[in-house]
Amino acid sequence: MNQDMTKGSPLKLILLFTLPLVIGNILQQMYQMADTYIVSQTLGVNAFAAVGSTHSINVLVLGLAIGLTSGLSVITAQRFGKKDEKAIRENLAASVIIAGAVSVVLTVLAVSFRRNILEFMNTPHELIGFANDYLTMMFIGLSGIVLFNLVSNLLRAIGNTKAPLVFLAIASVLNVVLDLAFILVFDMGVAGAGLATVIAQFISGLIGLVYIKRSVPLFRIHKEDWAAGMKQIKEHSAIAFPMGFQTSLIAIGMIVVSMTLNTLGPEAVAATTAAQKIDSLATKPLMAIGVTMATYTAQNYGADKLDRVWEGVQKVLKVTTIYSVVVGAILIFFGQYFALLFVGPENTEILEMTRLYFITNSAFYVLLSSLIVHRYTLQGLGKSTAPTLAGLFELFGRVGAVLLLSKSLGFVGVGLSNPIAWVGALFPLLGSYYALKRQLTGGKTIRPFKKLANVIK
Repeated sequence: MNQDMTKGSPLKLILLFTLPLVIGNILQQMYQMADTYIVSQTLGVNAFAAVGSTHSINVLVLGLAIGLTSGLSVITAQRFGKKDEKAIRENLAASVIIAGAVSVVLTVLAVSFRRNILEFMNTPHELIGFANDYLTMMFIGLSGIVLFNLVSNLLRAIGNTKAPLVFLAIASVLNVVLDLAFILVFDMGVAGAGLATVIAQFISGLIGLVYIKRSVPLFRIHKEDWAAGMKQIKEHSAIAFPMGFQTSLIAIGMIVVSMTLNTLGPEAVAATTAAQKIDSLATKPLMAIGVTMATYTAQNYGADKLDRVWEGVQKVLKVTTIYSVVVGAILIFFGQYFALLFVGPENTEILEMTRLYFITNSAFYVLLSSLIVHRYTLQGLGKSTAPTLAGLFELFGRVGAVLLLSKSLGFVGVGLSNPIAWVGALFPLLGSYYALKRQLTGGKTIRPFKKLANVIK
């Protein structure tokens, strides 16, 4: 069912739209945690740490593809707000063309250079074989992951969050079943875990295509739409590629963090892997609200209802601030006990590191929530310069912090690199948001970082 977000209470619409996304994100994180749990319990700590060591590389490659599909859905949401069905079909055609081409190029590059990247990152000798096997399967099946995310994001652009949730539930169940089959029955090791993920998402993506064909006439592309889509590739690329690159910029910083962790030993890698699983679960609702804000903003921007955009941002920031404080406090005091899901109580050094990770990250969730809300709002408005600049600031902040602080503070210095990166990213985002709000409303708006705002505007 499509949802028009240009009418009704902004906060109520945003929260109702976010709820299925939160459920889906938590479901996705749970099956990823189940995936990791199966690996750790059947293949050992080194296999567990190896899969964790690939996280930044996955974000670099898969994040580019997934961020691209999110960008492709922005214009679709804007056209949906305008109620222009012909333009929506043309946008869909352009999205399919771009996503298909990017999938082929990324697959070839990622498969060809996966081992080189692992070696460049100084991946420990005892982990590199496992990590290479896992990445091989993930990258070979990259097109399936792109398909799944493209279908889901385009449906969300027209306000449909229930169907993507069902597709994700199917993928989750399939992934766990295939994990057990490939690892325990067929003895495929960590490669089986990667293969299970891509097959599950590919099948769910195909189910999504069938659903669109049968139930979403708005997305039924006509022959003439393909020609129009070719002409619109430039317009879509101007939004989609910067959104994809923003994720990759973040990933480059994460790779530097991973390289530093690798020098601190397998224990540091294992601790970060366990902590990040829990941290990711805790921040999924914030990410879901971000995705919602992109759709909500794009629809209202397309309908020329900017007052609703500003009202939505103001109210959502209050909700995310409260959430960040409460969840951050829970992880600071109890996070290390959650880490027992992945490492045994005898691994006291690893558990202590997870405690330090939560102290240095969860205390600053308020910064992260503000970053997410403003970034996705700007993206929904079709603005890519400030979010891309924020990605660069985040990259420089994370890399600079990890290289400098890890020498004096060790693992704690690595943990502090995230909040420092968030502070850096907030400068261009807040400056651009308030400058743009002033420009579009013509009113007197308080603008932090006034000089930077004028530059970005």
